Amino acid sequence: MSFFKKGSNNEKNSISRETIFPTIEENIEYIQAVFCQTDDLAITETKWGDEKGVVIYLETMVDTAQFQRIFLSPVTDTKFSEQFNYLLASPELMKTNQLQDIVSEILIGSCVIFLQNKPVCYVYNIVQVNPRSPEEPDSEKSVRGAHKGFIESLEVNLNLIRERIKSPQLKMEYITLGTETNAVVAIAYMKDIANPTTVENVRTRLKMIKSDMIFSPGYIEESIEDTPFSPFPQVLYTERPDRVEANLVEGRIVIMSESSSDAIIAPASFFSFFQSTDDYNLRFWSGSFFRLLRLFCFWGTLTLPALYIAVISFHLEIIPYDLIGLVKTSIEQVPFSPFVEAVIMITTIELIREAGIRLPSPIGQTIGIVGGLIIGDSVVNAGLVSNVMVIIVALTAIMSFCIPTYEMGNTIRLLGLPVMLGAASLGFVGIVFAFMFIFIHLCSLESFGVPYLSPIVPTNLREWQDVIIRAPNWKRGYRQRELHTLKPIRASRGRAWDQHD
Repeated sequence: MSFFKKGSNNEKNSISRETIFPTIEENIEYIQAVFCQTDDLAITETKWGDEKGVVIYLETMVDTAQFQRIFLSPVTDTKFSEQFNYLLASPELMKTNQLQDIVSEILIGSCVIFLQNKPVCYVYNIVQVNPRSPEEPDSEKSVRGAHKGFIESLEVNLNLIRERIKSPQLKMEYITLGTETNAVVAIAYMKDIANPTTVENVRTRLKMIKSDMIFSPGYIEESIEDTPFSPFPQVLYTERPDRVEANLVEGRIVIMSESSSDAIIAPASFFSFFQSTDDYNLRFWSGSFFRLLRLFCFWGTLTLPALYIAVISFHLEIIPYDLIGLVKTSIEQVPFSPFVEAVIMITTIELIREAGIRLPSPIGQTIGIVGGLIIGDSVVNAGLVSNVMVIIVALTAIMSFCIPTYEMGNTIRLLGLPVMLGAASLGFVGIVFAFMFIFIHLCSLESFGVPYLSPIVPTNLREWQDVIIRAPNWKRGYRQRELHTLKPIRASRGRAWDQHD
């Protein structure tokens, strides 16, 4: 085409041009050059009465059925103004004369209409949408409460949030990230509750991400968290709209991206990873019990194999007399040290778990059950691992799966190895040193300016009602102090009808 035969100066001026060209041909050549002559860029000539025009779009992005109905239906007996009456009345139609806006709209699935001798072009949103139904996420099952989950459509996800929070104070901001992927990221927060400094902090960190590709929240998390080399997650993931609603009203900020069903909640504290939706849907006695059980599982996952290693290697005297014979019989034929035994069994459990995740569901369940039984029985009969070690590692795996968040569960399993190393080196003293280092690290962590162990460190007794246990909802009248929200009071404490009587 003539566009490519021009000199380098003319080509440079065309690429750097901001407004549309005066003729349709020049606009077509410019767009073809920007899209590198891609084969899925469709250019359809059409005519409305005496008006000559073209429709430009990406075939892989538009809804072809809707395009056929709107643009390719016979219009020979219709004037241009009449043909566009229904288009102009649509909220999907807009006008622009900026070439950069035109390119961006084509990329997200819009049709661009150029008309001869018109100083503007028309952009019509006709993107193809293939959303799945908002089913309950598999990783966050709930016994009571809502059973809807986010999907891979940003518009649907934001609609699910708007359905639950019908307030004009719910504000959403859009940011485009990734110089090649141009992923749309949404920031949601309550304007009258969230701390403006924290909101600006999140906004600034997102805008400073410089990368060719942003296609999942994992890329965003690593770019905005305070301490990227810490094993502990500093933002909270969820696929549940009700959990997003609760955190927004608490004063936190939610980050969501197109093509992902995960929402990022920030700031996050250590104890927020042990909270579940069912804690607030059940009676507070049950909710408190299950939360205590999860915290117990956290410490059990870290300490159970290490305690066994320390006892067998250094502190046999603390074993009750009636159990000494049983333990001795179990370990006397094993050629490996307790630490090596634990590493072998934990590695085996992780291999079975990873295989179960990657394989199709029916096969994965079979591998998990049959593989665990066969391998466990085989290693004991072969004398490679003791019976007690198999029980210890199995209990540790079960306790790690009780953690309601996937990221914290992975962290606990990883930290089990250094704790076992301490136990194998110095016994109980090594365990104490390992926990001391972990606790010091937790005390030094922050999530967007909020202490990671709050409200334990720094201590705020008033907020302990929703940390280790879950107090009745009518007693939790204050938001977390470290969030520095604009509205520190969530609700009046007590039951008004009871006080009235």
